[in-house]
Amino acid sequence: MDRPIGFDEAATEQSLNKRQQAILRWVESEGLVRVDDMVRRYDVTEQTIRRDLTKLESLQHLRRVHGGAKPVNSTQNIAYRDRQILNLSEKQRIATAIAAHIPDHASIFINIGTTTETIAHALMQHRGLQVVTNNLHVASLMSQKPDFRVIVTSGEVRSSDGGIVGEATLDFIEQFKLDYGLIGISAIDAEGALLDFDYREVKVAQAIIEHSRQVYLAADHSKFGRKAMVRLGNIAQADMFFTDRPPDADILRVMNESDVQLQICR
Repeated sequence: MDRPIGFDEAATEQSLNKRQQAILRWVESEGLVRVDDMVRRYDVTEQTIRRDLTKLESLQHLRRVHGGAKPVNSTQNIAYRDRQILNLSEKQRIATAIAAHIPDHASIFINIGTTTETIAHALMQHRGLQVVTNNLHVASLMSQKPDFRVIVTSGEVRSSDGGIVGEATLDFIEQFKLDYGLIGISAIDAEGALLDFDYREVKVAQAIIEHSRQVYLAADHSKFGRKAMVRLGNIAQADMFFTDRPPDADILRVMNESDVQLQICR
């Protein structure tokens, strides 16, 4: 996260109590943290948390938003291993819900991301799935099922997370028209724009959306209001949106106008 000019990290750490330091690390790692989650985690009153956030904002460490806080300026994605464990229970509930909407013997695209990897685990009890993916972790898992047909796209493999991207990936995907596209996303802004960090990854996700008969978007609440540099599209392009908490009113308005179904996975 970018710090103000003249920022003295050591001095600032000394000015914060342990809970405030922990809140700051949490917000920086997750991207958006709700006040009620902080209250539960630290077993203090809402007023105490709000005082903590006021102090952290006054020091320009975070930015308060309605119902929570997020980093002042965050345009870098969280490391893959950290993303694997962030909000894991929420991702698992989302994955279970999506799996329930996928019939046996369906054809599906699965894109890059820890959320879609969790969905892949939830689909392992299905029969006869045909899977096209640019995610090596998904391919490795699902190819263990003898009755699944798993096709890995061509392209460049990213060492950071096993994602496959590039022009060859786009050309490969354009050969298919599948029943479902399962899309994970890094961020959703207040107007429903879908955002990510890698231009090449975004191009692949756009191709998957275009070549899917139905698009299922999966994102837990930490993706609401998070920052990322590259615009993938809009939530209006999804047929269903699976998340663990209701999105803000502006996002709901966009969804309603485009008849996007919402499933809250509790």
